[in-house]
Amino acid sequence: MKPSDLAPEQFEDVACYLCGSDIAEPFITGEDDLTGKPGRFPFQRCGGCGLVYQRPRLRLENIKPWYDDEYIAHRKKNDWGWMTPLYRRAMDRLDRAKAEIVSRYVGLGPEARVLDGGCGAGTFLMKLQALHHVQAIGVDFKDLSALPAFGKIEFRCGLFYEQDFGGRRFDLVTMWHFLEHDYDPMRSLRRARDLLAPQGRLIIEVPRLDSVSFRLFGDRWPGLQAPQHTALYTRDTLLAAIDKAGLKVLDYLPYGAFPAYFYLFAGAAFKLLRGRGLNLDRAIVPYFLGQALLFPVLVFERRFNLAMQTVVCGPR
Repeated sequence: MKPSDLAPEQFEDVACYLCGSDIAEPFITGEDDLTGKPGRFPFQRCGGCGLVYQRPRLRLENIKPWYDDEYIAHRKKNDWGWMTPLYRRAMDRLDRAKAEIVSRYVGLGPEARVLDGGCGAGTFLMKLQALHHVQAIGVDFKDLSALPAFGKIEFRCGLFYEQDFGGRRFDLVTMWHFLEHDYDPMRSLRRARDLLAPQGRLIIEVPRLDSVSFRLFGDRWPGLQAPQHTALYTRDTLLAAIDKAGLKVLDYLPYGAFPAYFYLFAGAAFKLLRGRGLNLDRAIVPYFLGQALLFPVLVFERRFNLAMQTVVCGPR
C-alpha cells in the first residue's frame, strides 16, 4: 500500500463515542509504528467529556489491510529458532495471567459459558478450556477460523455487537485489548451487558492513556497503534463509558495481564525507528535480553501505572 492510496474518501468524520459531541480539539497524531504501513492518523479530545478518539477515521471497509497476517494478534509464526522456548513461555504466561485475573471474580467449570470479544488466535480460550473445561466462544473482526484453536472452540467472524447467541447468557465476557479497536464501543458494552448472566462478569483490559509510558513516548506510544485504535481511554473516560452502558464497576486494576514491558521496549524502538516498522524477527533477541536486565524493576510494575488498566464489571 502506498501513501497515495490513503485517499480522503477512505475516511469518515465521527462524533465522540461517549457523549456524542462533535466539538473537539487536536490531541496527537499517530502512525502504525509496529508494521510501518503508511499514513498519519489524528486523534482529537472531545470538548464535552474528554474522550480521545481518532477523527477522522478510516471507514470500516478500509481498515482491513491493517489486520493482515502480520498483525501481532494474528501472527501464525511460532518458530523463533533458539528463542522459541522463551517465546512460547511468554505467550503462555500472558494467557495464564489473564486466567489468574479471571479466577478472582468468576467461578469456572464445565458448565461455565465464556465469550471472548476480539479473541485473536484463541489461545486464551484454549487456556481456559485446559484449566477449567469451559464452554468457549470467540468473536473476531477477521476470519481466523482456520487457526488451530478453533478446531475445538466455536468461532464467530464479524462485529461483536452484531452476534446473535440465541438467548444464551454468559458467566464471563472478556475484552482483552478489544474496546480500543471498536468502531462503536458503547454499543459493544451494552451488548456485553445484555449477554451477561445475573452473576456474570465482564472484564475489560485496555491501554491507559494517563500512564507513565504515554508520558515517556508521546506520539510513539505503542498504545496509539493508529489506525487500528479508534479511542484512547484514561481511567476516567473508561469508567464513564462503563457507567453509561448500564454496567456496575466491581473492581478497577491499574495494570493488566499484558506485560507493561512490551510498551517500554516497543516505545523505545518506535522512537528510534520513527515509523519504519519494527521487525519482530530481529527484535525478539533484544526484547528478551532487555526483559532479563529490567526484571528487578518489572516485578513491581503493578505499582507504577506503566501502561495498562483493567476493569471488572457486572450487571446492575
